[in-house]
Amino acid sequence: MTAGFSREPTLFSAVVTPHRSLDRGGVRVVLLVIGGCGLLLGAVFLAAGAWPVTGFLGLDVALVYWALRVNGRRAAAREEIVVTPSCLTVRRTAATGRVAEWTLNPVWARLDRETDPDFGLVRLALVSHGRRLVVGHWLSPAERAGFADALAAALWEARRGPTRAPPAVLGNRVDPCGGSA
Repeated sequence: MTAGFSREPTLFSAVVTPHRSLDRGGVRVVLLVIGGCGLLLGAVFLAAGAWPVTGFLGLDVALVYWALRVNGRRAAAREEIVVTPSCLTVRRTAATGRVAEWTLNPVWARLDRETDPDFGLVRLALVSHGRRLVVGHWLSPAERAGFADALAAALWEARRGPTRAPPAVLGNRVDPCGGSA
């Protein structure tokens, strides 16, 4: 790899992660509330002589704890999309830590949008050489639409080529001879 290749400007960079409504503190509060309710109800049932119910209440708390723990582990998943003038890279990291990476030429890649009239943009895929790669599947339809617009603009910029200078605007040019334009 040449030194010039690694210094390419980044046209687009995004990290997409699954949405999680609770952080660690929120999970702790939910577990404390459910555990407290289970303890209170367990004491009521124990006083009434229905002692087997207390075990099932404890099982409920354990199942909620397990479900929230699995949910928290899956939050480690992520998808990184980077577009440079010569390379489009998609790197997916699963919750288990397994990494898959795809590299495409942004000149040949195109965005395929699947839209539902009721729900909006439901699927977004990169298509290149007959292969499809679904991206942004954790996003809501509105977020996916904004993501698609920004990614499409970056792909257009990559197709445009290495020129970075904006087009000259009349009255904004400088004459090297000292005159006005």
